[in-house]
Amino acid sequence: MKESLAQRIAILGFGEAGGILGQDLIAAGRQVIVYDNLLQDDKFRKPLLIKAETAKVGVADNLEQAIGEADLILSTVTASSAIPLAKQAARSLHQNQIYMDMNSVSPDAKKEIGAAIEKSGADFVEAAVMAAVKPSRLKVEILLGGTRAAELAEQLRAIGMNTTAVSEKLGVVSAIKMCRSIVIKGLAALTIESLFAARRYGAEDAVIASFESTYPGMGWAKGLPDALALRAAEHSRRRASELREVVGTLKAVGMNSGMASATADLQDWLTEEMEAREIVCEKDEPFSWRALADAIAGQELQSK
Repeated sequence: MKESLAQRIAILGFGEAGGILGQDLIAAGRQVIVYDNLLQDDKFRKPLLIKAETAKVGVADNLEQAIGEADLILSTVTASSAIPLAKQAARSLHQNQIYMDMNSVSPDAKKEIGAAIEKSGADFVEAAVMAAVKPSRLKVEILLGGTRAAELAEQLRAIGMNTTAVSEKLGVVSAIKMCRSIVIKGLAALTIESLFAARRYGAEDAVIASFESTYPGMGWAKGLPDALALRAAEHSRRRASELREVVGTLKAVGMNSGMASATADLQDWLTEEMEAREIVCEKDEPFSWRALADAIAGQELQSK
């Protein structure tokens, strides 16, 4: 792989992850151009242009322009948009380009994306982002899969990214991501369901003390409940979508998907409750799972 392959980067999708990566890749000396379908919406265009100016990234007027001269294309959209976007992008891709899908979708979805991309003559690398991008930014752990995963991982590590090639076979790294989410997202869902109910009964301190006694060292009596609830609340709708992909992943291999389905339902419930009460987790403001539970219950926020 030529050194220039990761020099010119197009980011498709300019949400939280795309914005952070764009800004940090510019700081790492890369040329970055972004495109988001919301640029076509007058309601969102100006805020996105301001965000792009702050990040110092270029903005494309359309998908074809974004892809045009890019060496590497990063797809950072929603799970439901990943396949349609890839099929649309494939019409403008060509040899010597790499299309890297970073979305939380099932192994079968990654394979479908890969098939569409490779018909264009470009190469496909699947990526599994193993943690929230916001805290670690460019250093977030990313697993790569595909025939050019090892080359690309080396290139991206050279500019400060935390990338590891796992397999040349498509679907493996997305399976890692999906199977991990059953536990990571499931633990958050269980915590919310348990503690929010316990809060309404006035039993939360005793429940937390029991958790701490049973699993000492996890942080139940410290910051773990807040951390789990915050992550679930910040990205509730996106998590629900990801868990639907997990369900598909499990069904594809004949596994029960009850836990993943229930977690998705909990995330849907949380989204609906927060939207109904206009609850927003403000950036950089203190967060309390108890306050969120009280707000959802319609009670006066307590400082406890």
